[in-house]
Amino acid sequence: MNVHLILELAKRDISEKYSGSTLGVLWNFIYPLVDIFIFTVIFSNLMGSRLPGSSSAYSYGFYLTSGVIAWNAFSNTVSRTATVFLDKKHIISKVKVDLSLFPLYIAISESITFVVTMGVFLFLLIISGYGVKPLILFVPLIYLVQQIFAYSLGFFIGIFVVFIRDLKEIVRIVLQFWFWFTPIVYVYDILPDFVKELMIYNPAFSFIHAYHSVFIYKQSPNLESLLVLFLLSLVLLLFAGTIFKKLEKDVRDFI
Repeated sequence: MNVHLILELAKRDISEKYSGSTLGVLWNFIYPLVDIFIFTVIFSNLMGSRLPGSSSAYSYGFYLTSGVIAWNAFSNTVSRTATVFLDKKHIISKVKVDLSLFPLYIAISESITFVVTMGVFLFLLIISGYGVKPLILFVPLIYLVQQIFAYSLGFFIGIFVVFIRDLKEIVRIVLQFWFWFTPIVYVYDILPDFVKELMIYNPAFSFIHAYHSVFIYKQSPNLESLLVLFLLSLVLLLFAGTIFKKLEKDVRDFI
């Protein structure tokens, strides 16, 4: 696979988001600032939302923000990877590319957005007095596991989206339900016991809870849970790769 092509596609993907606008890529910083401002000021100050047991006025806003930042990177990677063969068919039909690695540009693009947004978030944590600890060194590990899973899932779905076009709409709906089934807007501790037990079957809970542990509760993440998700992702990726090898010719014909 041409590494230069992947990097060029990632670069173009970022620049095209705000092409024609005066501020251009500066919007990558403005949007996170606006989102975080809304989450912290609206929910924390105006609505008075706080985490149970926390004395900080911004605790819930930061809880919500850390989860949403992670979820956006995850869901965008899944949904965009799932449709990449159709969205970029004009490139695939003209340039010889390794389709199994082609969607990597999406993961790179979303990672850059994540880094920028997380940088803004960390800055606000510091200036607000909420603070950060060396535990944030776990963040790259959490993100890596999260995105390997996102890429594996998106690639697996993307194979079948080529043949069943309605799947891309179904993916969007499933991601919406998945968001609300994951403790991002609400706190895990308020859930009934039987729902808490179901969370072990929710892969997204592993990384969302890990971010909350690091940023909000100032605790080490559950590494065992992340390891399970990592292994699950590898199995899914190998399975998707095996299926893709058998269907690659058909995929190219249907694009």
